[in-house]
This record gives sequence, C-alpha cells and structure tokens, in this order.
Amino acid sequence: MKYNLLGNTGLKVSELCLGTMTFGGRGYWTAIGKLEQQPVDDLVRRSVEAGINFIDTANVYSGGLSEEMTGKAIRNLGLKRDDLVIASKVRGKMGDLPNSIGLSRKHIMHEIDASLKRLNMDYIDLYQIHGYDELTPIEETMDTLDALVKSGKVRYIGCSNLSAWHIMKALSYSHYNRLAKFVSLQAYYTLAGRDLERELIPLLKDQHLGLLVWSPLAGGLLSGKYKRSGETAEGSRRLSFDFPPVNKDRAFDIIDALEIMAKEKQVSVAQLALAWLLHQQTVTSVIIGANKPEQLEDNIKSTQVTFTNDELKKLNEISKLPAEYPGWMLERQGVDRKKI
Repeated sequence: MKYNLLGNTGLKVSELCLGTMTFGGRGYWTAIGKLEQQPVDDLVRRSVEAGINFIDTANVYSGGLSEEMTGKAIRNLGLKRDDLVIASKVRGKMGDLPNSIGLSRKHIMHEIDASLKRLNMDYIDLYQIHGYDELTPIEETMDTLDALVKSGKVRYIGCSNLSAWHIMKALSYSHYNRLAKFVSLQAYYTLAGRDLERELIPLLKDQHLGLLVWSPLAGGLLSGKYKRSGETAEGSRRLSFDFPPVNKDRAFDIIDALEIMAKEKQVSVAQLALAWLLHQQTVTSVIIGANKPEQLEDNIKSTQVTFTNDELKKLNEISKLPAEYPGWMLERQGVDRKKI
C-alpha cells in the first residue's frame, strides 16, 4: 500500500480509502448496502491489515448510522484513533425542519457535533462539504469551517461535487482572509467518466489540491458483472440503482477492452479499472466500498497491478473525452507555449 500526501499538506493517506456507504442501510441507502455491525467490523479489520489508514463516511449515509457503525468498528477492533484518517461530510438533509440541510453556519455547527457524537470521537481529520448550497454564501460556509479548524474539532477541510469556479471562489476567499483552505476535492472519476479532466483536474494541479475518487467503478458498471448483451450478475447495484449516469455505449467499448486485458494479465476487470485510476498523477486516494469480503479483497489487489506504456495508451485512447470547446481551442493555441 502506498501513501500519498493529501494536497498541499503533510498528511499521508493510503492510496485506497475505505468507503462506508454500504454500512447500515437505512431508507434510500438500502439500494447500496445494508451491512450489519459484524460484517462492518470484518471489512474495517481487513482494510487496516492491508495498510489502509483512510476511512470516508458522511452524516447522510443511512441517516447517521454509517458514522455510528464506523466509530463502533474502530472501538470493537481496538484500533488506535490517531493511527487513522477519518473523513466525513456535511450538507445533506438530516431532518424535516428548514435548517436541517445546507451549508449555513447553524447547520454546520450542529452537524459537526452530531457527527462527532455518532463517531464517538473528539475530532474529524477531513471535514468535507458534500456539495453546493445555492442559498448560503460561500463566505459564510468558509468562515464556519475555519472556526471548526481553529476549535480543534476538524484538522483539515475539503469539498465534494463542486464545479471549478465554486472551488476557486472558495480558495480565493480563504486566501485573502487568511482562513483554512480546502485541501482536497472528492469527485466522481472513472474510465467510463472522465469529465472532470476538462476543468477540475487542471484546477487541482494548479492549486495543489488532493483528489479523492468516489464511485471508481462507475456504480459497479466496471466491476465485470455487466455485459453489452444485457446479461447481469444477480444482485448487481445498477439493477435497482442506475447511478452515476454513464454513456453506456462508450462504457461497453471500455469494458470490452478491459475484459481482453484482464485475461492477458490474469486479473479482474475491476482491478484494472481501479489500477488505471491509481496510475493517474492527480489521484490521491481511491474510495472503495464493498458488501462482501471478496469484493474488498479484489479491490485491494488493484494496488499490485501494473501497466505497460502501450496498455495505458490503449485504455486512455478508448476512454478519452470527445473534444469540447474551449478545450480544443486552448490546446490548439497553446502548442507554441507549452512548458518544457
């Protein structure tokens, strides 16, 4: 297991991060997973044994149950809290009242205490806003997150599912007001969905932010369970929860190439899809989730997969984004001014 610095910080996180969306399974989240405490303990144990020191959860996952089970697993296993990097998130709807959602000072202040109580911890290493809140000024949100860092309840702050201009506006406000800055972006990225390469990855490189990847198998589409013919393994998530949106025709072209390569290298399709992400320079950590121990084991093996230059070139070509303005114009005009 490799460890990477989280953005422009001195904090090292494992290249794989254990996601906890499958923990609990209340309401909406049952389509993703409904693990009880013992299987959760087993997943956490095996992850730590494999060298994973990074666990990602959120207050909305199963209405807070995921956070509770994550904290309980750490205690049940006798793990040292300070040996782990725990990430959680805020923004989602946590009740029926008007202020039980969003990124207002009131909601964030309430939810950090609620998350800490559920986790049974004194602090969260990485506290992330889970998306954009159109109703709350970003200045209010950043001021509040800075206060949490200063209070010691939070070590670092990050964001998720924002556009490039959202992130840049927040970073600029923090810079000029000497506040804590976002150190990472958690975003959707996969061979079947490389959209963030247009605007977000250039921003991350320029501003030295880390990239945490969610749904690296495109909601299971790149797991090897799905066929162009429509044949699908029983219990596959996309049968009941077809998300994230994917161009299926392009995705199956990618899957066809992965299946051939998987046979040649004697690995799984999922391992190749994860390994491709691990070979991307901007990626800090890839979030993996599992409902079964064998899924976790397969994902962990992706850290051992290597590619030849030709293999990487083939995957990059078959999954590349179609040209889009202003990208094609920037590339055309920038030919004579590239960095050596």
